[in-house]
Amino acid sequence: MKNIKFLLSKFKVYKLSGLAFMLVLLNSCNYLDVVPDNTPTLDHAFKNRYEALGFLYGCYSFLPNVNQMADNPALFGWDEAWYIESPLGPNPRLWNIARGEQGTNAPLANYWSSQQYGSLQGGKALWTGIRDCNLFIENIDKPFDLPEHEKIRWIAEAKFLKAYFHFYLFRMYGPIPIADVNLPLDAKGQEVQLYREPVDDVVEYISNLFDEAAQDLPDAIEEIATDLGRVSKPIALAMKAQVLTYAASPLFNGSESEAPSFSLIDNRGVQLFPQSYDANKWQKAAEALKEAIDAAHRGGHALFDFSVAYPAYARTLSKETVLAMQVRGAVTERWNSEIIWGSTTPNTNNLQYPNLPLFYDTYTGNGNFTKDYAPTLRMVESFYSKNGVPIQEDKDWASINPYEIQKATDNDRAYIQSGFETIKLHFNREARFYGTLTFDGGTFYGNGRLSSDNMTNTDKNYMWMVSTKASQLTGLLTPEKYPCTGYLCKKVIHMGTTVTTSSVAIYNYAFPIIRLADLYLMYSEALNEVNSTPNSEVYEYIDKVRNRTGLEGVVDSWTKYAVDGMKSKPLSKEGMREIIRQERMIELSFEGIRYWDIRRWKLAEKYWNTTIMGLNAKGTKTEDFYRLVELYKTKFEKKDYFWPIKQSELLNNRNLVQNAGWSSE
Repeated sequence: MKNIKFLLSKFKVYKLSGLAFMLVLLNSCNYLDVVPDNTPTLDHAFKNRYEALGFLYGCYSFLPNVNQMADNPALFGWDEAWYIESPLGPNPRLWNIARGEQGTNAPLANYWSSQQYGSLQGGKALWTGIRDCNLFIENIDKPFDLPEHEKIRWIAEAKFLKAYFHFYLFRMYGPIPIADVNLPLDAKGQEVQLYREPVDDVVEYISNLFDEAAQDLPDAIEEIATDLGRVSKPIALAMKAQVLTYAASPLFNGSESEAPSFSLIDNRGVQLFPQSYDANKWQKAAEALKEAIDAAHRGGHALFDFSVAYPAYARTLSKETVLAMQVRGAVTERWNSEIIWGSTTPNTNNLQYPNLPLFYDTYTGNGNFTKDYAPTLRMVESFYSKNGVPIQEDKDWASINPYEIQKATDNDRAYIQSGFETIKLHFNREARFYGTLTFDGGTFYGNGRLSSDNMTNTDKNYMWMVSTKASQLTGLLTPEKYPCTGYLCKKVIHMGTTVTTSSVAIYNYAFPIIRLADLYLMYSEALNEVNSTPNSEVYEYIDKVRNRTGLEGVVDSWTKYAVDGMKSKPLSKEGMREIIRQERMIELSFEGIRYWDIRRWKLAEKYWNTTIMGLNAKGTKTEDFYRLVELYKTKFEKKDYFWPIKQSELLNNRNLVQNAGWSSE
């Protein structure tokens, strides 16, 4: 890197949904092998408060684009959703990870050493972001007009961002270098040949840095018009709790079973992964999660409630519609009380367009309707029955063939068009199923018509009946645009997004990075691991999430509705562990959470060595459409738990050791 220009006097200001946020586009370089040589430019960057604030916003600009499919590998989720072979929607490059196309020469989602935004591999060079956070902390004493209270808060923000960038890399790569301070300008040779540090050291560093940041961050964001997206104390404590939960999980916590631990030894002879299980890590995680939950409550965070957010609408809607909108609203309602931290750039076009049904068969607008982000049958099957237990464990489903065709009656009209023929898999499911998935013949609340779901009939002017059949979705546009599994994801569509016969208006929102339900379920998980058998608090926090969508608590649900042999499942640690994991995979589906959960639980070989299944979306007749088809056979190897470091990085720094299983191409 030569003569880096920070261009801090030429800010481009974005105002999205009340968020005024200055983003500074910095030239990208790699912290691990290059250091800045532009001291005069740095002096200018910190000459006053305004310039320094711009530098801080430049640090924020390195936050990964969690709301973009082309940048966030977790939105594809391996087996969560699938594309057709020649997708015409958002850039499918990260989908190729699930298709076995990851490598060391040009790693996909390369957040270690990506050289420019929008690269073919996706990702941002987070080491550059860490370097700039360090530069900010080192130079923030220079502005002559910066009040002390602002300086303290800004330093805390920079510390938070530095901790988060370390965590993001840690989650992807495992052991990483710790870049607490920038290297001296005259550093050379071995000084710049940094080592990856052991997992426990990295976790302790990140956790402590989040703690330091939390001390000087506000309890809540008060300047709504200008500061939404900036970090607060609840965000810092939530991220600390998440880090410690990861550290306690099987992927990073040795081995509690016969399954071998990860092993990675560098040229110092240092073992980078813990080789024995430490139960105390779950206790630390539980304590941190309770602290984060309490801070979130003090900051005004609460589970989203559609009836509270939209009381006038809720009074005119059916109970079924309100319950289905609970989880959908928790994700899409802009800066609602449940979102502890959301994306700083509320642009969800690339999430909503691929999931919007074609409401009008006379649509004459542009070709943005790609309709190709298709939830897999595994996800469809994973949601509970209306009784709040898995359909495989529900006594009412014991004699049901889920793929047998059934005609909907007037009693089903809340979620399925009366008289429509569809499979039994779509009947009598929990409200989150209907709030998350769009299926053929299913109803769809929204599209700008919000005052009534018109439950007395199936007039689609209000409660839309939508089709996911390729034969009905295609033809008007191009035949390649259809959901290859027969499903779309309703959950990411804001109810205010509207489609007319000639245009589309996307209602954007801040995609959640972490929300309160996530913390509740992590807390339930940690407490379950701490205790030999579940206690009342384990049930309390998972039941808070379940009750919000009309389900009974886990003990009552399994006692009343489970098949014999499963009724006592919630009473054991092992049974409750399975329940909590499925609850997380349902509640947080399609939010980029399940992808990382399956990894930290070290269950990817179980879930991702599988055949991606869907319905025959091109079928024109009912029987043909509901025929099951195999779309792809995915293969997950142990090496895939962690990202490969780009081969050129290993050549530049001989002290870096490649993650296990990734040899040069």
